[in-house]
Amino acid sequence: MSHIFASIEQLPPDALFGLKARFVADSRPQKVDLGIGAYRDENGKPWILPSVKEADKLIHEDPAFNHEYLPIQGFASFVSAAAKVILGDESPAIKEDRLVSIQTLSGTGSLHIAAKFISKFYKKSQTVYLSRPTWANHFQVFESLGLKTASYSYWNDETKSLDIEGYLKDINNAPEGSIFLLHACAHNPTGLDPTREEWVKILDAIKAKNHLPLFDSAYQGFASGDLENDAWAIQKGVEVLETPILICQSFAKNVGMYGERIGAFHLVLPTPDNKPAILSQLQVFIRSELSNPPAYGAKIVSKILTTPSLRNQWKQDLVTMSQRIYSQRVALRDLLVKLGTPGNWEHIVKQQGMFSFTGLNKEQVARLESKHAVYLVSSGRASVAGLNSSNVEYVAKAIDEVVRNTSTKL
Repeated sequence: MSHIFASIEQLPPDALFGLKARFVADSRPQKVDLGIGAYRDENGKPWILPSVKEADKLIHEDPAFNHEYLPIQGFASFVSAAAKVILGDESPAIKEDRLVSIQTLSGTGSLHIAAKFISKFYKKSQTVYLSRPTWANHFQVFESLGLKTASYSYWNDETKSLDIEGYLKDINNAPEGSIFLLHACAHNPTGLDPTREEWVKILDAIKAKNHLPLFDSAYQGFASGDLENDAWAIQKGVEVLETPILICQSFAKNVGMYGERIGAFHLVLPTPDNKPAILSQLQVFIRSELSNPPAYGAKIVSKILTTPSLRNQWKQDLVTMSQRIYSQRVALRDLLVKLGTPGNWEHIVKQQGMFSFTGLNKEQVARLESKHAVYLVSSGRASVAGLNSSNVEYVAKAIDEVVRNTSTKL
């Protein structure tokens, strides 16, 4: 006799984690993982930032260190410092007390809180516009809470550049008051960001249509190596937009707090009105889902953000990571050019951050995996952090082979 849950449909495994499982199971001696969204050092190993090591030491030496529950809103010094990192120490939103902030489970948890807040309290629209392409998990986060998703133009596959005309057209054609999710920097999966001039046009178009902007900031400082530069679009938005602004902030990549799940959700309001009520609702979300945010990683990040010497070390750590990744972009581009690989590969060095939208299609990606044990997601997104001086030439030769021996050329 079948039970009441016997008819539940089995879903396919998550594409990224399925890719990782295939990589681990591959017994070939030379294999390369370009799928994982985590920084790797020159030896292909996980890297604990020097600033994190020192902060970890300091918090354990503190006689007051403990593992007690945090308040529902999170670790206060972390939440406050995180807001200043993303908005700037002199932010008018902070000075004018127009900001509501709460600790979350990294970027995904922050997006979930944003989605729940929109679904419950934003009545103008229940449709979230996502860039085409975007991080695949964006769809699941919003649709799982009953919100609809639509797309706006972003990547021009022919030119390997930003389709700014299509982007602005889609903003203008969307119903007034729609929700637009904007990648603050290091766009995932393309690694391609608007210029500052293009950002001004985008923000002006959003303002003209009274859309609700939702910034996803997963790579601040990790993209260019400069915290202020990578927060420019958000801070400009706070300056020019008149609607509330939702900000989802993660410290997974830029502090290497991947498994600790440290993030924050910020809501910038036009006026301080109703702040206590909004915070009370956000606290109910947190209380009902996880009771209290995780403490350990928040204490490490807080120590880094509030200790001048550690903050300076962190800034250097960001430069170390961003420069190493950029050097691998250059190396890969140069090798493909040297090999005479068909196509134009300049887009690899014009992009920034962890990922490169290589332009390789599904057939080519599949051949990379089956013939060369080079793993990347089917969209052609490659994690440049997985490249190093020991494997970049191998990867370049593998790409050259598949481009020459598949039906579709770049």
